Amino acid sequence: MSDTIHHVPPEDAAERRAAPALICYSIDQLPPCDMKLYEQVRQNMTKVSELTVAPRDGATFNVPEGHFFRIVSIEGPQVGDLNLWNAHDLSERFFSGKTRQLHATHVSTGDRLWSSLPGLRPMATITHDTLDWYGWDEDGGGIHDVIGTRCDPYTNFMLKGLDYHHCCHSNLTRALVTAKDILPREAELHIHDVLNVFMCTGFTHDTHQYFMKASPVRPGDFIEFFAEIDLLGALSTCPGGDCGSSHSDDSTPCYPLLVEIFKPAEDSLDSWKSPARSGYSGSHGLS
Repeated sequence: MSDTIHHVPPEDAAERRAAPALICYSIDQLPPCDMKLYEQVRQNMTKVSELTVAPRDGATFNVPEGHFFRIVSIEGPQVGDLNLWNAHDLSERFFSGKTRQLHATHVSTGDRLWSSLPGLRPMATITHDTLDWYGWDEDGGGIHDVIGTRCDPYTNFMLKGLDYHHCCHSNLTRALVTAKDILPREAELHIHDVLNVFMCTGFTHDTHQYFMKASPVRPGDFIEFFAEIDLLGALSTCPGGDCGSSHSDDSTPCYPLLVEIFKPAEDSLDSWKSPARSGYSGSHGLS
């Protein structure tokens, strides 16, 4: 929003600004999230696969419903950009805007990643986060945001006049091309706004601009998710590294990220059911 004011404030400006703030969506109206069950199940799980995403690159992974997956820092402070899709239908994908509305600008243990309309259901639930201690810093920064988009070559070209092919948007595109054996122009249409894993961000107090600062993530830190449906994931190791100095270049120190997939013990999820798509009729008042 511009700092330039073109109109004189009305006499009741203070009264208008003093209107009470209301939370748009009440948390207690969301479908129940049984964190006690998830915590119990995660105590007896077995790692079944893993993959390492190289610096300034992207890779995909599959997670069956009822499994857990972790994104782990293994060598140095590194931010990752995460996309999620229904493994059987790329049109149902992570909806960062709705996730932000239902939870907050930054997510952690107990929050869910919601799918796009018309599905609108939990795709994954965050079950563990070793950075939950960070909270909010004095700048208003927090970890794991759903407010930023993803660094992309189009914005980079607009601002710098240079082609750069290792932005997260391009990394995710290449990963999906490989996973689905489709053309880049088709894959690119499925790349969407991300969960900025490990990224420390917020809005400045004065101009309310989106900012980033060095991530507090260190080797051994991880964020863990429970797959509510069969998932196809894609992770990009951001060319900004810890995003404390730069956004898209080949000179900032960058490190790999590890993705681990875990299978729960047999019969441990007997009381759990994968969430169904939204029950809305879809008529939109037309029939």
